[in-house]
Amino acid sequence: MKDWALEPTGWRISGKRGSYDISEIDDSEYLKQMTEEYKETIDIKTETFYKSRWIKEDGLEQKLIVTYSVKYSNYQRNIRSRQVERAEKLLATGSTKLKKANQNNYKRFISKASVTSDGEIAQKEIYGINADVIAAEEIYDGFYAVCTNLEDDPATIIKINHKRWEIEECFRIMKNEFKSRPVYLTRDDRIEAHFTTCFISLLIYRILEKRLNEKFTCPQIIGELREMNLLEIPREGYVPAYTRTDFTDALHDAFGFRTDFNIIPTSQMKKNFKISKT
Repeated sequence: MKDWALEPTGWRISGKRGSYDISEIDDSEYLKQMTEEYKETIDIKTETFYKSRWIKEDGLEQKLIVTYSVKYSNYQRNIRSRQVERAEKLLATGSTKLKKANQNNYKRFISKASVTSDGEIAQKEIYGINADVIAAEEIYDGFYAVCTNLEDDPATIIKINHKRWEIEECFRIMKNEFKSRPVYLTRDDRIEAHFTTCFISLLIYRILEKRLNEKFTCPQIIGELREMNLLEIPREGYVPAYTRTDFTDALHDAFGFRTDFNIIPTSQMKKNFKISKT
């Protein structure tokens, strides 16, 4: 079943007639050929490819649906990249706290060698980044499988199930980017206020992400927003104290005003506030 699930051919898209090879979808010539053959265009950044089959194990008959998403693949690759960076920093510090806590802990990327190349017992343990573990995980980037006894069309089941990983991502954003936990509060009203603030922040982030056509990662958006500082000049206006980037350009284009001029008059800044509220 694993070989069938990872086989690059035979993938379909909901509402389209074509059968696709996901190993070729980055090739513009392949997409052009499929467009001409089926008279349908696809956006690989947003489409979810799928395949399904009925399986029977231990007397239980189920439908196995496997999906592949470029967006999900990029998301998983980004998470793993950040975990590898944390592992590299830990190795650089020479810390002895290298035992992983669970299977998702970033320390799983650290390997230990206790013998020499000649097979003799080494005098000390040598730690490094385990490229084999990274390569083994990369195989599954973008894939997601679900078993169900529902007889509905796979596309319908996928549509219902599609948002699950995004919900998981929301919890991760709340914890990692918004620092929602741990909570150093005891009164119920203050705990509720804390999580309400975090939820509103998450809602604003998601709206912003959509307005930017999902071109930027969460750390990119939040990190660069925090760096977009302005210096106030009394009775004159504001001067940008940040570096212009692709993100700031996209942000200004999405909201219809700019803050990267030499000086922004106070009256113009008030207009910007009104525009941003809509």
